[in-house]
Amino acid sequence: MPQLPDDLDAVAVRTWCSLALEALGRERAEIDAINVYPVADGDTGTNLYLTVESATAAVEAVFAAHETGSTVPAAADAVRAMAHGALIGARGNSGTILAQLLRGMAGVLADGGDADRLREALTRAASAARQAVAHPVEGTVLTVATAAAEAARDAGPGLVTVVEAAYDGARAALEATPGQLAVLGRAGVVDAGGRGLVAVLGALLETVSGQAPVRHSWRVPAVLPTAGGPDGGVSSGAEGVPRGGPDDCADGGPGNGPAFEVIYLLEADDEAVDRLRARLDALGDSLVVVGGDGLWNVHVHVDDAGAAVEAGVEAGRPYRIRITHFASDGTLDVRPHTEPAQRAVVVVVPGDGLAGLCAEAGATTVLARPGEPPASGELVDAIRRAHAREVVLLPNDAGLRHTAGAAAEQARTEGVRVALIPTRAAVQGIAALAVHEADRSFDEDVVAMTAAAGATRYAELAVAERQSWTMAGICQAGDILGLIDGDVAVIGTDVPTTARTVLDRMLAAGGELVTLVLGEDVPDALAEALAEHVREGYLAVDTVVYRGGRQAAPMLIGVE
Repeated sequence: MPQLPDDLDAVAVRTWCSLALEALGRERAEIDAINVYPVADGDTGTNLYLTVESATAAVEAVFAAHETGSTVPAAADAVRAMAHGALIGARGNSGTILAQLLRGMAGVLADGGDADRLREALTRAASAARQAVAHPVEGTVLTVATAAAEAARDAGPGLVTVVEAAYDGARAALEATPGQLAVLGRAGVVDAGGRGLVAVLGALLETVSGQAPVRHSWRVPAVLPTAGGPDGGVSSGAEGVPRGGPDDCADGGPGNGPAFEVIYLLEADDEAVDRLRARLDALGDSLVVVGGDGLWNVHVHVDDAGAAVEAGVEAGRPYRIRITHFASDGTLDVRPHTEPAQRAVVVVVPGDGLAGLCAEAGATTVLARPGEPPASGELVDAIRRAHAREVVLLPNDAGLRHTAGAAAEQARTEGVRVALIPTRAAVQGIAALAVHEADRSFDEDVVAMTAAAGATRYAELAVAERQSWTMAGICQAGDILGLIDGDVAVIGTDVPTTARTVLDRMLAAGGELVTLVLGEDVPDALAEALAEHVREGYLAVDTVVYRGGRQAAPMLIGVE
C-alpha cells in the first residue's frame, strides 16, 4: 500500500490533480445535465474538467522538467503550477471560480502543506473567490467553498481530519443549495458548480486518506437542459446575479439577458484591472475576474462584445479571446452559420509572429505561449472555428500528442474528418503547411504534409534554468543549450556560437533549406550572420528567416 502523505507535497498535489481530473471525467455529463443557473447551457461539468485538465498538465510539466534529476519538484513549484494552469485554462464561470480557489490555496500551500496551512488555504480560497465575483449569490459554488472552509477551520488535528471535514461541509452545503436559490429548487437540482467542487474536494480526500469517498446521488431534472456543446464556455455554478435578479433564469435561457459570452486572458496591472471591473460590470453580468501578478482571466456576459474586448485593450493586453453567442433557448451557440469549407489546417504555434505567418497561409492558429500549452478544449474550439468538413491538425509539440489526440477524437464525434500529423516542432509544421494543397484528395494531402514534416530535422536554443546532466554533459544555469530532435546536443555560452554549432551538426547530414525562427529579443543581424555562415560553408543550401515574436526559445531551427 502506498505511503499516505502527512502534508501536501509535490507528489500529493500531482495525485490530487490526477484524481480530480478522473472524478470530473466520470461526473461531467451528470454535472452538465443539472446546469440551470444562470444560463441552462449544459456545460459546467465539461468546463470544470477542462480547467482541471489544464492545471494537471501544468503540474505534469513541472515534474517532466525534473526527470533528468533524482529529486522531485518543490511543493511550492507544484501548487503554483496547478494554480497557473487552472488560470490560463479556466472555462466559464465555474471554471474561472475554481481557478481562483486553487490560486487562493496555492498562495498559502506554497509555504507548507500541513493541516493548519490547509485550513488557512481553504479560507483564503473561499475569500478570494468571492472577491473575484462582481455580485456573489448564495446557493452556488461560493456557498459550497465557504462551508468547506468553515468546516475545516473547526475540525480536529491532522491532515485527513481537516480534509474530511471540508469535504463533508461542502457536501452538506451542496445539498442545501436548492433551498437557497429558487431556480435550483424549481428544477429539483443542486448547484452544478458546487457539485464540481465537491468532486475536487473528494479527490483531495482520496489523496490524503487513500480511500475514495462514497459517491452520492444528486437529483436530476425530469427535463434536462439542452447542452450547448462539449465546451461552449459559460458554466453554471451560478456565481453572479443575472440582470433582474437570480430568478430571471428560472425557466432555462437568459430571456432578455446578454447575447454574448466574452472570455479572455489579460496582461495588466492591478489598477487597470480595478477600472476594467467597473467598466465591464456596467456593460453586462456574470462578471468574474480572477488572477493576479499581472495575469488575469476575464469572463463576462454582454450585449456588446466589442466593447468588452475594447475595455480589455484599454486595460492591458488581452489574448486568447473567445466570443460566443447565446442561442435563443439560452444555450451557447458555437456553430458558424455559413456553409463549411471542404478542408482546413489547424496549427499550434509558439509565438505571435508564426501565428500571423500561418494565418496568411490560410491556417487556423492556436497560440501556445511560454508555459501555457493549450488544453484539448482549445484545440477543439480551433477545429470548430476552422469550420471545415476535413481538418489537418498540426500540434507542433511532442508534449501535445495526447492533448491533440483527444481533441481530434472529440471533433470526429461532431462529424469532422480529422487527420492528426504528429509534428514535434513548429518548423515541421511550417514545412507541412508549405506543401498543403486543398485541391487534391484529403489522403494525398495528409501524406504529402506528413512526408514534408518528417523530412524536416528540428532544433531549438534554450537557456538552462539550473545545473543539470544532459546528453552533452553537465550544464550550468544560464548556459545556452542546443537541442537537436529533442535532445541536448550542444552546450554553449552564447546564442550566436551555439546556433552556428547546431547548424553545422545538422547540415553535416545534408540539407537543402534552413529555416530560422527568431525570438523577439534576437537581432536581425544574427540571422544575417547565420545565413552568411550557411552560404559560405554549404553549397546550394538556402536560408529563410521568420520572426516568431514572443516565444520560449530564442531560436528555432529547421533543416529540410
